[in-house]
Amino acid sequence: MPDGFSVVDKQAGWTSHDVVARARKVLGERRVGHAGTLDPDATGVLLLGVGRATRLLRFLTALPKTYTGEVVFGRETSTLDSSGVTTATHEMTLAMEDVAAAAATLTGPIMQVPPMVSALKVDGRRLHELAREGIEVEREPRPVTVYRFDVESTPDPLVYRVEVECSSGTYVRSLAADLGHALGGGAHLRALRRTRIGSFGENEAHPVDTLVLQPAAVALRDMSSTSIDASTAAAVAHGKVLAVYEPSDKDDAVKPAVVLAAAT
Repeated sequence: MPDGFSVVDKQAGWTSHDVVARARKVLGERRVGHAGTLDPDATGVLLLGVGRATRLLRFLTALPKTYTGEVVFGRETSTLDSSGVTTATHEMTLAMEDVAAAAATLTGPIMQVPPMVSALKVDGRRLHELAREGIEVEREPRPVTVYRFDVESTPDPLVYRVEVECSSGTYVRSLAADLGHALGGGAHLRALRRTRIGSFGENEAHPVDTLVLQPAAVALRDMSSTSIDASTAAAVAHGKVLAVYEPSDKDDAVKPAVVLAAAT
């Protein structure tokens, strides 16, 4: 059975689960998982773990992500993107400097309310399931970080291209909606594409039908690493407790600490 890691370029109209199901058929392996859900309408980078490499996916979910898309001003939708129905319209006149200034206010550590059409759970049920039943529930704002929020005008005065680099758990369509509100009206997102997760970019992504399986160790290339001897490797493989060293708070000396080494 194959074990490995793959960078997939998800096509529009597919859920992340659809990609996993297809990868299982292509590879003939049931143990396939993904890190970082993409909306069905979105395209771009989706990381897959295959076989024993699925155990490594939990280390990838926290990697920063980069997206491109278009913010359409003047119309709000039920899903905050182009797939929803119109809920409000606004007459808006925009200037590039005003849009850039509003985007700057949404950069850095911010509190973001998750959209109702999302996979988050409230009282054991996913928000998008409740939304389909016409139920809206209170959502607590969550801390996220937007490292970069670049905007660029287009020939359409109500459409701006954006590129967002953000922490895991950030909803770009919520940023688009908030940007519209910050400019005195409303907006929604369209043409969302994830171009990067950590160091894994769209330039190395492949369609799921022609996915390239890489060694499992590639999945951890963004993590710090160290070399160990054979006896330590055997201890790690058996999940033994290892002694490590940390700098002292008082001086440059080192002091022992104990961590649990989990086998991969």
